[in-house]
Amino acid sequence: MNGGLRQSMAWLHTWVGLLLGWLLFLVFLTGTAAYFQDEITRWMQPEVQGQRHIEAGAEGAIAYMQQHAADAEQWSIELPGPRAVATTAFWKEKGETFAQWRDHAFLVDGQGHKVDARDTLGGWRLYRMHFDLYYLPVLWARWAVGLAAMFMLVAIISGVITHKKIFSDFFTLRFGKGQRSWLDGHNLSAVLALPFHLMITYTGLVTLAAQYMPWGVAAAYDNRAAYYADAFGADESPKRSGTAVPMASITAMIQKARDTWHGAEPGYIFVPVPGDANAVVKLTRATGEGMDTRGETLTFDARTGVMHARPPARGGARETESVMVGLHAGRYAPLLLRWFYFLCGLAGTAMVATGLVLWTAKRRLQLPDPERPYFGFRLVERLNVATIAGLPFGIACYFLANRLLPVEMAQRPSWETNWLFIGWGALCVVATLRPVKRAWVETLSVAAAGFLAVPVVDMMTTNRGLFASLWRGDVLFASFDLMMLVFAGLLGFCAWKVHNRKEVVRVRRKKEAVA
Repeated sequence: MNGGLRQSMAWLHTWVGLLLGWLLFLVFLTGTAAYFQDEITRWMQPEVQGQRHIEAGAEGAIAYMQQHAADAEQWSIELPGPRAVATTAFWKEKGETFAQWRDHAFLVDGQGHKVDARDTLGGWRLYRMHFDLYYLPVLWARWAVGLAAMFMLVAIISGVITHKKIFSDFFTLRFGKGQRSWLDGHNLSAVLALPFHLMITYTGLVTLAAQYMPWGVAAAYDNRAAYYADAFGADESPKRSGTAVPMASITAMIQKARDTWHGAEPGYIFVPVPGDANAVVKLTRATGEGMDTRGETLTFDARTGVMHARPPARGGARETESVMVGLHAGRYAPLLLRWFYFLCGLAGTAMVATGLVLWTAKRRLQLPDPERPYFGFRLVERLNVATIAGLPFGIACYFLANRLLPVEMAQRPSWETNWLFIGWGALCVVATLRPVKRAWVETLSVAAAGFLAVPVVDMMTTNRGLFASLWRGDVLFASFDLMMLVFAGLLGFCAWKVHNRKEVVRVRRKKEAVA
């Protein structure tokens, strides 16, 4: 740290990148998968078929709840976006918690018919794991992820200062050069999507800024509820009058909202005290209809269908925050831009992974006895194997569990997630017990086999397997299975490269011994 600014920044870059690097790998990988969370959810519910129809889905959901939950405290409906088919709805009884609401959740297809699909959280689980983790209290998890994001921001800035040849690094990738190859891979994956890395890290911090920097809210408001009411708007919920009245056409309300928003679609419908004379219907613009992810909410009289006065325009601070959240989530992105988000996310995942491996590759040459490294070095090596190979295998197990667990199994979504961590934990054991070079080959091979098994099991358990989907032109299901094969090939290629490199090193040592 005594060699000047660049050397100091290099030291800082190394250690902030290492200390929470494994958590950052999880955040990047699950966040990248979340850009296609709707597609993942559709694949994980093969029973849902047909085309999207917003009005039919809403009418079908309301008709079902009028029959089964007419006296509920509130109804909630999530309408399908352009990449989804099913309408998700649930009702809440008085005094129930969110976990209990899920007991009332159901799906409606594009024809307005209730669908008996397997219970799963689909891509939403990976999206929430991106910042809520799992098995931890949500508040703790978000603090941990926020700290990792701050470390990431520092690592990006210090990395830019450190590199003298940041432009030439964009065109440099040398294979088979040991530490130099890892450095080239790290530099390329970082420089290739550098603007994206800066944007995604900073906007990720902004999404939870009120939690990370609560002092301004505490100084200006008596409590957080008052802050949220001022920032995002909060109307007093109506009370039941005891007078039952029929509900006006939801289709007409949807069309009115669509006209008000100049063609933008609603995404959510909320009906407090349904079936009562005081009931209202709230329609919120879909998050994917604009870069500002927090859509406007319009309120209608449930009995007459007449729209109330529009809410006041949002202030600059709220609009800026909404756009930053939208930039981070990418829900507004059309298909080509969504793939750009996805590939940049993969580049970020590779950047973190190569940086972690580079730390050990660089220091291995400096060890007094490479056969007996110190504890800290062994710990980093084992964590690298367990995380870089183990987490992808866990995600493959998540997909396999969706197809193999009994459809009527109690707490099925939780067990799908449990199998993600069971698979990951199994490879953590392998990474701990096996020699490190063999552990890399074996865990990467197992991860490749896991992704290879996904389309095979899909063909064996559903009628929407790869070949059937290709034959019928079912692009989404065929694309998902093909991507599983691509990931299997990439992981298998990595295992093959590690295996071959081991043989090269062994031959080189033999030659040195003979000499």
